[in-house]
Amino acid sequence: MAIYARELAVRSYRNFEDFSLELADGVTILAGPNAVGKTNLVEALQLLTSGSSFRHPAPSDLVREGSNRARIALSLAGEGRVIDVACEVERGKRTFTRNRKKVAASGVRGVVPSVLFSPDDLDMVKRSASVRRAALDTFGIQLNETYAQLTAQYERIVGQRNSLLKEGWCTREMLAAWNGALSLTGATLLMHRMALLARIRLRLREVYAGIAGGEEADVVYEPSFGALPPEVLDIIGAPLEREVFISAAREVFDRALGERADDEIRRGMTLVGPHRDEIRFRIAGRDARTFASQGQQRSLVLAWKVAEVEVTRDILGRPPLLLLDDVMSELDGARREAFLNFIQDEVQTVITTTNLGYFTDKVLDRAKVVEIAHGTGS
Repeated sequence: MAIYARELAVRSYRNFEDFSLELADGVTILAGPNAVGKTNLVEALQLLTSGSSFRHPAPSDLVREGSNRARIALSLAGEGRVIDVACEVERGKRTFTRNRKKVAASGVRGVVPSVLFSPDDLDMVKRSASVRRAALDTFGIQLNETYAQLTAQYERIVGQRNSLLKEGWCTREMLAAWNGALSLTGATLLMHRMALLARIRLRLREVYAGIAGGEEADVVYEPSFGALPPEVLDIIGAPLEREVFISAAREVFDRALGERADDEIRRGMTLVGPHRDEIRFRIAGRDARTFASQGQQRSLVLAWKVAEVEVTRDILGRPPLLLLDDVMSELDGARREAFLNFIQDEVQTVITTTNLGYFTDKVLDRAKVVEIAHGTGS
């Protein structure tokens, strides 16, 4: 069974005055020239499924010029349920609702998780580690509310600890009062991250080999506070061994905090922890950031996105909403075809494009094509 996004309706949102879009259960292609609002519709779908936008806009950015308020709404249906989610923006504030009841942004997450693939993602391998950490966390937050709470809690602790470190009177003894909370929350977040990455890794290796003609790829997690004992790494994802993992990770983390305390006081920032960890891609055992060609790096990102779809299905028992924003133009013909082959009818997909020529007749025959033109919805 699956839950599908049925209809998106927007009013006074971005460049749209009033527009509605009925989505196919399979593939919906939004076709039209640049700057007509195709990405805005993808953003609306992401906001109403994940509670956040890849653009990180201020609330006022969502309101159409000349309007005082904006509203976006999405009808979801399946598994015997009908769920209506919406986001209204007025006076610089966003308000989410679920079946007309006010909820936090987290209240719209998880019903139908979304996986977004945009041109910015194609540089994920070679960009800074923060981009890869954010990709993993953004995905994990949609799948598990505990994961979401841990990331928020850890960010708060790091922020408060950094504020202390910036004070000229900060001492090692003062830091010690924060270290326990930091290492406990950090080690727990690390466990969730590594368990999720282990699932992605299995799928990524399989998909990449299919895209790249059998070439081997991998992705590994490298904690900034030091390597964990091999016997601890072997129990990642085992529910009954969580306390063992957290205890072992805290021991390594606490040791690193003690060793780096003077340096942290001098530099005014927390230097070790999940906020500084690395996620590293490898091809044939070599660091992909340094040695992989652009084509190999893009194949890794394709494999990551397909892996997100498959892991969502593994964990939740249903696929996510797949959002592909103008990526077809960024891929060569072989990678475009390989990626489209992974899009099955049971994965609801929304694709934006300026050129329908990127798609085979087979894809177009089974897709719903919606032309988006200048002035649509106005």
